[in-house]
Amino acid sequence: MKLYYTPHTCSFAPHIVLRELGLHAELRRVRLGPEARVLAENRDYRELSPLGYVPLLELDDGRVLREGVAILRYLGDQNPNAGLSAPLGSFERAEQDQWLTFINSELHKTFSPWLFHPEYGEAPGRIAGERLQPRLAFVDRHLDGREFLGERFGVADAYLYTVAGWARLLKIDLAPYPHLAAYLARLDQRPSVREALAAEREDGKS
Repeated sequence: MKLYYTPHTCSFAPHIVLRELGLHAELRRVRLGPEARVLAENRDYRELSPLGYVPLLELDDGRVLREGVAILRYLGDQNPNAGLSAPLGSFERAEQDQWLTFINSELHKTFSPWLFHPEYGEAPGRIAGERLQPRLAFVDRHLDGREFLGERFGVADAYLYTVAGWARLLKIDLAPYPHLAAYLARLDQRPSVREALAAEREDGKS
């Protein structure tokens, strides 16, 4: 498999899950922008992803998955015994999908104009920051007394860690969200997270 990624973006979530599962995937770093390129190959990334965003997972047989939530669900189901995805048909699976949907639509897409599109000016960033506050508070309340979103670490945690972690990149004060801050600090120490970070840093040097 090949994982097409860009540092500090949502592609970090499937990278964490790959490490959790012990699945090997070649890393392909992408420079985003109007002329997105696969750096190691100097290839037009839009040949693979017409809209030019990451992540993208290319399977051994050449098939591709382009949406982060679909990639996370696919990877989690590759080894049900690992417990990263709740069993199909279970209420826990619906809860997992509920979190994936919330993170995707309410957090990821609220952060996005603020973090990735400074060319839009200050107003979108200010509005996004205001919209984030009740959403981060909602997550914080859920994490009160919990180690993970569910009973154990799962694909939704990999996504939440990645997206909520952008708050630190943007220097958003997490003091109002102590349970979320503690959650991020715990996952900072998770081996899969540390391994993924190290691998992306090393790949960036090549």
